[in-house]
Amino acid sequence: MSQGQGPAERLFGATKRLIASLLSNGEARLRLAVVELEEERARLFTLLLLAGISLLMVMLGLTVLTLFVVVLFWETHRLMAIAASALVLLGGGLALAAWVIRLAKRPTLLKSTLKHLATDRALMETSRDD
Repeated sequence: MSQGQGPAERLFGATKRLIASLLSNGEARLRLAVVELEEERARLFTLLLLAGISLLMVMLGLTVLTLFVVVLFWETHRLMAIAASALVLLGGGLALAAWVIRLAKRPTLLKSTLKHLATDRALMETSRDD
């Protein structure tokens, strides 16, 4: 033990190191959260762009297919062909809407950050119990 270091100075040094450690850990978690948010933003932009393009292509394809079915049955069952096409399109649209709602409810934002924070909390609780 050195001559100039009393109990108060050691306590102050330990507190200073603890605060530095907490700040460092908090900074690392904040950086992780920022990286995850940037990745999520890029993923969301790509997802929206691809969804928009695919939606446009599907709409055009379904329009042409519906027109083909109606023209094919124009002389015999044109109203039945129109009704069947409408039911298929509405059923498919409702099924896709349900799927999108289910996907939207899945938590993905800051998943890794929350996992690391839970790990940190568990480690703090186990070290406190010891």
